[in-house]
Amino acid sequence: MSMSLIAAFVWLIAANLLAMLPSRDNHWRRAYALIAIGVPLLGWVTYENGPWIGLICLAAGVSILRWPVRYLGRWVKNKAAPPAE
Repeated sequence: MSMSLIAAFVWLIAANLLAMLPSRDNHWRRAYALIAIGVPLLGWVTYENGPWIGLICLAAGVSILRWPVRYLGRWVKNKAAPPAE
């Protein structure tokens, strides 16, 4: 197993542990930190193991960070929609 996959598994375990702890801001600061660490990590995994493993790791990360992904999707949808008259 490559070091990038080991790091990705450690990221997944840390994300799950952080999700179990109580938070006053609904875990948003933790989500920002996980995203900042996870994006370069995803690039590393994809570079070392190929695009299919990268997509699997991306799906695992999206399943952990589902609320930021939903809000991003809503934001993109609102920006892409024509302005209402």
